[in-house]
Amino acid sequence: MSETIPWWLAEASPEPLPRRPLDRVPDVEVIGGGVTGCACALALAEGGLRVRLYEGRAIAGGASGRNGGFALGGGAMRYDVARETFGGDAACAYWRLAEEYLDRLELLAGDALTRPGSLRLAADEEELEQLRLEYAALREDGFAAEWRDRDVLDPGLRRAFLGGIFRPYDGSLQPARFVLDLARRAVEAGVDVRERTRVESLAELEAEQVVIATDGSGRGLLADLDEVIWPARGQVVATAPLPRRLFEYPHYARNGFDYWQQVPDGRLVLGGFRDFSIMSELTDVEETTPVIQEALDAFLVELLGEMPTVEYRWAGIFGLTQDLLPLVGPVPGHDGVWVAAGYSGHGNVLGLLCGELVADALLGHDESLLQLFSPARLVQHV
Repeated sequence: MSETIPWWLAEASPEPLPRRPLDRVPDVEVIGGGVTGCACALALAEGGLRVRLYEGRAIAGGASGRNGGFALGGGAMRYDVARETFGGDAACAYWRLAEEYLDRLELLAGDALTRPGSLRLAADEEELEQLRLEYAALREDGFAAEWRDRDVLDPGLRRAFLGGIFRPYDGSLQPARFVLDLARRAVEAGVDVRERTRVESLAELEAEQVVIATDGSGRGLLADLDEVIWPARGQVVATAPLPRRLFEYPHYARNGFDYWQQVPDGRLVLGGFRDFSIMSELTDVEETTPVIQEALDAFLVELLGEMPTVEYRWAGIFGLTQDLLPLVGPVPGHDGVWVAAGYSGHGNVLGLLCGELVADALLGHDESLLQLFSPARLVQHV
C-alpha cells in the first residue's frame, strides 16, 4: 500500500517533461504546476508571450494530483446561498461560466474526463431542507437538476440518505493525467517548464509579470495572500478494484465533507471527513492522520458492508477563502503580481477557468469576468 503516492499519479505514470529553455527574459513567470499554472502558461504561450513555469515538485504533484477527481459545475457554496450573498445576476453568471468550463474541460481532457453526472446527498433532515432550497434555485434559473427521493437513490447505497440532487452535466476527472497533458501542450507551445524548482521569494524572478497559481500551497511568497488564502488538508483513500460496479457517478454528502466515486477500473476513491478534526486539518502539512483515515475506513465499511483492501492513502492541500470565492486578478499593492487561487476544494474546473481568465487579462482581453473574483475584496494592502 502507498501512503504518499496518489492513485491518480500512479495510474498516470508520468514521464519527465522535455526542457525548452528560453533564450531571453520571460514576459511572464508562473509559480505552480497544477491545473491553474499549466492552463495559464499554455494560454499565455499560445497568445505569443514568453513564459516560464516553476513547480516545486513534479507537474501535478500538488493538489491537482491529490484530490477526489470530481469535475463539478458551479462554485463551492450552495447555489441558493450564492444568490443571496452575491446577488442573483452575479451568481447565475458564475454558475453559467463554470458550466461552460466543464465543456471546455471536456474538450481539453479527452478520455481523462467522463460526464456521468453527480449526486449530492442529504445525510440528515437539515441538509435535506438545504438541498431542497438549492434545487428550487437551480431550477428557477434554468440549470439542469433532478430531485431524487430516498426511495429512488442508488441501490448500491447501503447507508441511508434522505434524498438528493442529481446534476446530469457533472463529471469524473483523472486530474493528474489531464494536468500532465496540459503541461506537455505548454512545452510544445514554448513554455520553459522547470520542475523540482521551488520559488522561495518573488525577488528571485526576472519577468515583469508574475502569476501565483499555488492554491493553498504558496505560503510565504506574499504576506498579503497568506492572510486571505487559508491552507486546508484533504485526505483520500483508494481501494483495490471492487468485484462489481456499485456507483455510476460521483457522490458527495454532508455539504461536501464526504465524497466518493468508483473509477473505471472498479476501485473506489473516497475522501473527506476533515470536519472530524477541523482545526488540525487547517494546515499545509501534507500527511495522513489516524483520526481521518479511521473515519474513511469506517465509512468504507458502511458503504460496502465490509472492509475492502485499501491500496492508496494520501493527503493534498487546497486553498480556502473567507467567502468561498476564488481570488483571481492583480494583487493590490504589488505591481505586476497576479493570483489565481483559493478554490475551496473545487479546483479541477475552477482552476482551469481561473488560469485562463488571468491569461486573458494579461493578454489584454476583457477583464470584466474577473470582477467577482477580484483580490481587492479581501486583500487590504496598505
